[in-house]
Amino acid sequence: MNAEFRLPDLGEGLTEAEVVQWLVAPGDTVTLNQTLAEVETAKAIVELPSPYEGVVAALHAEAGQTIAVGAPLIEFDVEGADGPSTADSSGVDGQEKAQPNLVGYGAAPTASGRPARRARRAAGARATTDTAVLEAAPHDASPTVSVEVVIERPRSTPPVRAYAKRLGVDLALVAASVGDRVITRADIDDYVSRTGVTVEQADLTPRRTAVPDDATGLREHSRETRIPIRGVRKHTAAAMVESAFTAPHVTVFHTVDVTSTMDLLESLRGDRSLSEHRIGPLAVVAKAVCLALTRAPGLNARWDESAGEIVQFGYVDLGIAAATDRGLIVPHIRDAETMSLIELADAVRSLAATAREGRTSPVELSGGTFSISNIGVFGVDAGTPILPPGQSGILAVGAVRRLPWEHRGEIALRHVMTLSLSFDHRIVDGAEGARFLKDVADVLEEPGRAMLLR
Repeated sequence: MNAEFRLPDLGEGLTEAEVVQWLVAPGDTVTLNQTLAEVETAKAIVELPSPYEGVVAALHAEAGQTIAVGAPLIEFDVEGADGPSTADSSGVDGQEKAQPNLVGYGAAPTASGRPARRARRAAGARATTDTAVLEAAPHDASPTVSVEVVIERPRSTPPVRAYAKRLGVDLALVAASVGDRVITRADIDDYVSRTGVTVEQADLTPRRTAVPDDATGLREHSRETRIPIRGVRKHTAAAMVESAFTAPHVTVFHTVDVTSTMDLLESLRGDRSLSEHRIGPLAVVAKAVCLALTRAPGLNARWDESAGEIVQFGYVDLGIAAATDRGLIVPHIRDAETMSLIELADAVRSLAATAREGRTSPVELSGGTFSISNIGVFGVDAGTPILPPGQSGILAVGAVRRLPWEHRGEIALRHVMTLSLSFDHRIVDGAEGARFLKDVADVLEEPGRAMLLR
């Protein structure tokens, strides 16, 4: 029978997705739950598994094309039944095959082990099973062995593929030393430094185009770069406009002497039992925020316009803004209020690494009750952060600077940080916002004060 698979609902109200790359082609035989394609939503890159075992009959979208949820994506030739079918009806041998969705997507596998990925031939159509040969060869050289071997397509994210293309590096050669895991930018940099290949530089010479001018008839313009607004950038822009023109923002600032916090972190770094954990100022801020939110419930809430209610959360799903090659995303740490300082530090580090590699899942990007933006990493002291939609508070953390500061009646060099709190004035009044900011500052000024909060 012919079985049509339509783009599934990937959750969180997302209505479309862009096909990043196909991992199968017409005529390929696919297995149940084999990855068919990578699609990019407004929040993350998602791998779509196959709900069928059969042969790919047709692809209904091209790489780079944006399609709506419910639109035909791929068609299979499946044995065992007659007549047309869709991916949300009965599958092979009468089994019910669930259409892939955000959580637990894919039909129940009939065999153990990892889902198979379609093997692809490397560029040049010939390769060798000796990875040492691949590593030693120049990145643009084609191996000349006589045995043709089919290898799996290197696994990487779109930003990493673009980075490799910009440098002129063949990802198949990088994969020889990486193994089965996803290739990162660091892997590419390491490959370039080990092999000593000559990096191909892009032609950055501005091109001149003639355009009409009222005064001279013609004038020259530097080349214009037009970047399609899609994916994370499109979603972020829409969300920020919605937030800015829906919730009345108020921002308050407070400069804090964080010398005691920096002394604490220095002592923790010298503790051998904590050598595997990297505890930084952001982790301490996250802990202080979780403690302070227990006394400021309005900042851990959302405005429900349709119900005419303010929804206060009894948990803290803490969002951490992360700048990535795909744009700004705000993945969150679930139940952050239950975590110790060490657990928060590990969670922040893991979250940031996953975001940079483009592996953040839609689940990690949905929800969130309060957010932190670490603008200090860019050397910035303060700002007016915009609220993520559905949240009533966001805290921007400035750079830690060594400045002359009044301390115990004298001027001394102290570690100083500025905190910037934006909140929804429909939910939070100035007094509650100021108390919250002061509670966070108290913990940073004297970490021992955390013992007084609950």
